[in-house]
Amino acid sequence: MRTLARPLFGRTARRRWIHLILGGALAMPYVFVGEVVVGPLLGSDRFWGDLPVQLGSFAVGLPIAAVTSLFPPTRPLEAGAVRALCGVPPDALAHGPARTRAARGRTAAWFTLHLGFGGIISGMSLAVPPFAVVLIVLPLFSWLRDTRLALPEVLDHTWALALAPVAGVAMLLALAGCAAGCGALLARWAPALLGPTPEDRLAAAEARAADLAVRNRLARELHDSVGHALSAVTLQASAARRVLDSDPEFVREALAAIEDTTRRTVGELDAVLGVLRDGDAPGTAPAPTLAADLDGLLRRTRAGGQRVTATVTADPATLPPPLSREAYRIVQEGLSNVLKHAGARVEAALRIEAADGHLAITVENPLSGPCPSRPGGGHGLRGIADRVRLLGGTVTAGTVTGGTVTAGTVTADTVTAGPAEGMWRLHVRLPMKGPA
Repeated sequence: MRTLARPLFGRTARRRWIHLILGGALAMPYVFVGEVVVGPLLGSDRFWGDLPVQLGSFAVGLPIAAVTSLFPPTRPLEAGAVRALCGVPPDALAHGPARTRAARGRTAAWFTLHLGFGGIISGMSLAVPPFAVVLIVLPLFSWLRDTRLALPEVLDHTWALALAPVAGVAMLLALAGCAAGCGALLARWAPALLGPTPEDRLAAAEARAADLAVRNRLARELHDSVGHALSAVTLQASAARRVLDSDPEFVREALAAIEDTTRRTVGELDAVLGVLRDGDAPGTAPAPTLAADLDGLLRRTRAGGQRVTATVTADPATLPPPLSREAYRIVQEGLSNVLKHAGARVEAALRIEAADGHLAITVENPLSGPCPSRPGGGHGLRGIADRVRLLGGTVTAGTVTGGTVTAGTVTADTVTAGPAEGMWRLHVRLPMKGPA
């Protein structure tokens, strides 16, 4: 019994009934406007009790409603009501205003159907239940037949009086069936009339891509700036601890380098978090560049005991600002990998060259054992690959055998790390014009 009653009186059916009642409430202003037009034409000054005037007003009001539905807020408001009351999956409906003529036409069709079905069901919900209740209790209260309820004369017969309760219950079931049927039809038509158009899907995809790009940028910036700083500070503190008693001067230099690194990292972190704001706040530290910050990066790296030989034949001051910023992060991540995987007493070589319209960055360091790994690690090389892909360049990274990178090749789409045997090389080529 419960299974049979659920389509008519279940939660979904009740919520859809409420949705139809709201449609009827929205239709009332348009019906009143239609009555102003229809009443004089039919020579009637009464709305209530005059069925032709009511039907004519309803017929005139619906086209007016279709015209007003062309306003932009209509589709998001209607889609929100359908999500809340009709049991339609949220992804099946559009979120914003209609962007094209076809979408606006479908919105007008939906609004007209909602108000049309809603007006009919609302009228039935007002008229049918009282009459049905009178029929159900009529055999119990005979005096109701003598009141001014305008009951049909057929109810004066005994057999009709006995069947009146059955007719009342049937009328209530018919009302519930009509409401459930109209609600189901609207729920079925909603995705087609209020669903996202190809333009809406494209706009949503672009918004998701933009959000993902911001997230990836934040991840890269945080990894390269904060990750490098933590690696450098850890190495500097470790080196200072080992020579605390034997070389106080080195300890003072290491502590000064730690202070400088942390202070600078706070500024870089503020610049990265500025991406999350509506705009960079006044006074926010600018992002570091190869032209302005390479010397400081090398100084802080060497302060921890790392021996870095730098050969810079390109003029960083001539690089475009975006290229200079990304190149700095690539060099920073390359030196950070040296700190993490090669140790403080291994000599590393950094070369920054300009040739054939490209900026070449090479970081090399000798390795003697397996490349250490850590859970969740390996994001640095992927970050470099992402930056290089955005700049339209190429990148390789891996162990060098016979002058050729033979393991752990990195491309813009694939990042792997091979066994660390011999020399590890990171080589990046970036076009100095174009995508940068």
